[in-house]
Amino acid sequence: MKAGKVTRWGASGIHLAISAAIAAVGLVLLLVVWYPPPLFVAAGGNDLLFLLVGVDVIVGPLITLIIFRPGKKGLKFDLAVIGVVQMAALVYGMSIVYLARPAFVVFVKDRFEVVTAIELSEQHLAEAKYPQFRRVPILGPVWAYGNFPSDPEERNRLIESTLSAGKDLQHFPRYFSPYEEGLPEVLARAQTVERVRATDPKAAPALDEWLKKSGRPADSVRYLDLRAPLYWVGVVLDAKSGERLDMFIYEKL
Repeated sequence: MKAGKVTRWGASGIHLAISAAIAAVGLVLLLVVWYPPPLFVAAGGNDLLFLLVGVDVIVGPLITLIIFRPGKKGLKFDLAVIGVVQMAALVYGMSIVYLARPAFVVFVKDRFEVVTAIELSEQHLAEAKYPQFRRVPILGPVWAYGNFPSDPEERNRLIESTLSAGKDLQHFPRYFSPYEEGLPEVLARAQTVERVRATDPKAAPALDEWLKKSGRPADSVRYLDLRAPLYWVGVVLDAKSGERLDMFIYEKL
């Protein structure tokens, strides 16, 4: 179809359709692959999501609607500039989200901790005992069990690292073991629903709401906290197998 036969509304509609298709792929990566629900919200990604969608789906087609005029001199160049700027903004935003994505979710002491891709150094990854922890995963976070060092000197170095640099056990893959190997300890540390109701007035209502929706009896599940960058997240486990059943946000940090 020639540019002279396309109205500005038609051009804007085509631009919108293309932009929406690209945004849909980006949303799948963000909300399903890189940040399994509800980790994107828990990481504070909503504002960036609105920005990305706004630039890609709204602003670009809107500018096309404004400038498009059939037969206008330099129209192809103008549209190309809009497309390049729009794509550059999208790529930049997606790269930020990619670097900040959860790499590992690590059980530490009595809760889960999220460590992002940008927080991990190549040196520390190379020191991992298990191959699955020697590189930052691309397709979503890997769950791990964190083993505190038994050697007193190494334990002291870890404590010093926490105090001086803010890097705790979850930032050092050499302490990671496969999550399945730590299940007995995870379940031993997990709380019953009754205990959550008695000791955690903020998490308890969200957990009760989850139980109501799921239809599961309270004694069939266990509960642990997960600390994300912006929110506390509740993790519900099967009481026997330790299988992760669901996660929900319940409090801002």
